[in-house]
Amino acid sequence: MTTFWSTYISVLTIGSLIGLTWLLLSTRKGETPGSTDQTMGHAFDGIEEYDNPLPRWWFWLFVGTLVFAVGYLVLYPGLGNWKGILPGYENGWTGTNEWQKEMERADAKYGPIFAKFAAMPVEEVAKDPQALKMGGRLFASNCAVCHGSDAKGSYGFPNLTDSDWRWGGEAETIKTTIMLGRHGVMPAWSEVIGEQGVADVAAFVLSNLDGRSLPEGTKADAANGEKIFAANCVACHGAEGKGTPAMGAPNLTHPQAFIYGSSFAQLQQTIRYGRQGQMPAQQDIQGNDKVHLLAAYVYSLSQQGDKTSAQ
Repeated sequence: MTTFWSTYISVLTIGSLIGLTWLLLSTRKGETPGSTDQTMGHAFDGIEEYDNPLPRWWFWLFVGTLVFAVGYLVLYPGLGNWKGILPGYENGWTGTNEWQKEMERADAKYGPIFAKFAAMPVEEVAKDPQALKMGGRLFASNCAVCHGSDAKGSYGFPNLTDSDWRWGGEAETIKTTIMLGRHGVMPAWSEVIGEQGVADVAAFVLSNLDGRSLPEGTKADAANGEKIFAANCVACHGAEGKGTPAMGAPNLTHPQAFIYGSSFAQLQQTIRYGRQGQMPAQQDIQGNDKVHLLAAYVYSLSQQGDKTSAQ
């Protein structure tokens, strides 16, 4: 802030405090002590105002407000370039500075705990109750908006509690996914294989790979869809349609792996127009130690799901 504006703000602020103090004391001095029947000389709808002084408690409340204002301006930044006499405001007060101080205090308190878990394998961290509580809070704050508070996903976002993983469900792979993010692309095929080809491939995926029946009255040739699949889709999804984690291609034999829906109509929509999804990288947002806890928490969810399925 320039010297001119600093001086302008300081003079305006101090002048206002002085003026308010003078106004309060001068009006108090001219007041009639005690109660009186004298009115102010005007009436509204038959109601008149008595010429009584402010209650004493109200007057001292005003005085206390002025004293507080002076004390605040001495202790904290508020008069132009004045930094205040309290330590920690050498660079002035800003919301950013306050946030930075709070983060530094939190890092000093919790940093050693994060570091302890970061030195452990993700699989071991996933067995620690304290680490899972911390990972759960991180998940609720950063991941639940997409994957849901129960981590079971929603339309366009995968379920993290089952065994279907596009990029692999190993502990370190999950950490890599969270740390660096993922970008999955399913190309549009309508202009390549035509509308009938779209229906045929969807029929093949639904009936042959997934084992479900086609809707009644469907005009689609699953056998022709198999040929189209072999010519165009196996490069990503594999000959058996079980996906390729290195490419983020889902397993087409599991309906729950289809995050955009697995009905005949939804399959056609995906094949026809393609899909694009992005998992944002958390490396610069959370840092390695917090991502390590997040990975352990997510890994623990899928392990619980496997145990439940086995039972």
